[in-house]
Amino acid sequence: MALATHPTAGRRRPKSDGGRRPGFLVYATLVGVLAASVFPLYYSFVLPTRDNSAIGDSLLTLTPGGNLLHNIQRVYDTVDFWLALRNSLIISTTVTVCCVLLSSLAGFAFAKLPFRGRNALFVAVVITAMLPTQLGMIPLYMLMGNLGWIATLKAVIVPALVNAFAVFWMRQACDESVPYELVEAARVDGCSTLGIFWHVALPAIRPQAAVLAMFTFMATWNDFMWPLIVLDPSLTPTVQTALSSLASGYALDYTLILSGAAIGVLPLLLVFLLLSRQIVAGVMQGAVKG
Repeated sequence: MALATHPTAGRRRPKSDGGRRPGFLVYATLVGVLAASVFPLYYSFVLPTRDNSAIGDSLLTLTPGGNLLHNIQRVYDTVDFWLALRNSLIISTTVTVCCVLLSSLAGFAFAKLPFRGRNALFVAVVITAMLPTQLGMIPLYMLMGNLGWIATLKAVIVPALVNAFAVFWMRQACDESVPYELVEAARVDGCSTLGIFWHVALPAIRPQAAVLAMFTFMATWNDFMWPLIVLDPSLTPTVQTALSSLASGYALDYTLILSGAAIGVLPLLLVFLLLSRQIVAGVMQGAVKG
């Protein structure tokens, strides 16, 4: 009588790695890359705690000093940095909220709403992203002058309320994260188009919206050329134009400049910490789909 064999008999089992963990070389490489990435940021916070003599030392000064409060006070005595922080916060927050909301609406329309000329209009929007920003500064400045917005925050906020990259980003997010079946089910239940966007699409694209919010806030906060052109540095300064004023002396005071830069980068770090959970969720979502 022949013995019955198991259907999987004779097949090779995949070799397991036995739970091997990465070796010392892998961890050493990761630690080295992390240190090289973090060190410039750390050093930019160390120098404001010292005086200008630390800049000329042949050996790097890695330990904080005791001049931080004095240097920060000099920053606020030299320029109106409180006003610059307030203006940059108003501009960046307004632009970020409006850009994410308007781009999400446009991306949802391009991805899920059928209408005549949708593809041609989307291509036209993407083409505008290829035009250099400097090309439109003179016409935009003339328009701001005709509107009477020169030296006002509106001249910086309104032109940046939406952009082609943000529309493209949110269109791709809606296309990947919002199934047509879910949209149709919500429509059958009597939900309006705006209700479908608010209750169905927006929760699904929240991680991508958080990433866009971080990029938009960072780009708006660090914008220098257009605020320098259209704003008055003495009446409506931003953080970047205020830092430019700190560096406009005959002899550069590096600790003064770096102290202002350290103050100016703190809101960016705070925004990243607030949005980090959503950003990681978006990265993991893309990794699972990939």
